[in-house]
Parts: sequence; structure tokens; C-alpha cells
Amino acid sequence: MDQVYNIVFAGLGGQGVIKASDILAEAAFLSGFDVKKAEVHGMSQRGGSVTSDVRLGQIVMSPMVPPQGADILVVLEPSQTETASPRLKPEGLVLNCSVIDAKSLPNAKTLNVAMLGLLSNYLPILDAEWHQAIRNSLPENLHDMNFRAFSIGKNTHL
Repeated sequence: MDQVYNIVFAGLGGQGVIKASDILAEAAFLSGFDVKKAEVHGMSQRGGSVTSDVRLGQIVMSPMVPPQGADILVVLEPSQTETASPRLKPEGLVLNCSVIDAKSLPNAKTLNVAMLGLLSNYLPILDAEWHQAIRNSLPENLHDMNFRAFSIGKNTHL
């Protein structure tokens, strides 16, 4: 597999943008991919824009997704779609949080993991690796609710 997958996460501070990209990077690593990651926090402590790039493939040379190089844009806050969309390839895919039924989530703070479930439909990473990455990245008392959120996202269709 020579393809490099370029994923950009976009949202606001406090939404778990960085945590979601950490979980993706861990799941990809557990699947045997070379993984590179970079993030921009900006004014994230005050609810400002946050982006995180994750690149995975057989060999990845740089952590930054090039301009108009994102295969997938994962948007955790709809207001960030317009800001982040110039990062997307013309044929790229936008996964917007508006497709997730927030009322079905076990907790509002699990939206980021639900979006990972949705993203998992487009990447060659097995659910077992995603679940292990969630276990490795979150405290044990949060595992079950995040597994449920992941499943909700996984079963969401665009």
C-alpha cells in the first residue's frame, strides 16, 4: 500500500480535536502504518479554532498535510467548515458532525469519538485497533461510553 491518507480535524477548543487525532494516530500505528501528526492550537483555551493533521501510510515523510492535500476533513464544529475546507483536495470528503444525532450520544463530550466511528468507515483500520486506541488514550471509566459513541458514528451514513 503506497497510498498516504491525509486527514485534517477541525473544531474549537474543548471539543476533543487533539484527543480525536491522538486516537486516530494510535489506531493507525497499531495497524502497522507509519504515522505523523501535527496540530495548531491557536486560541483553543478560549474556544478558538483548533486543527490537527494526521498522515498515515507505508512511509510518511512530513506531519503536515499540504495545502489542498486532505483526503478527509473531519469537522467537529460546523462553523469551522468554511475555514478548514481550503485544506481539502477537490475530490476530498467532508465528515461534518451535523450528521451525528447528538441526542443519541451517551455524553455530549463523546462527539469526537463518534466522529472517529464515522471516519473508520473510510480508512483501512480494523475496529479492534480503534477500540485498543480508545483504551490506550482514555481512562478506564470512560471506555464504555466512548465505545458506544464510536458505534453510533460507525453506523451513521452520509
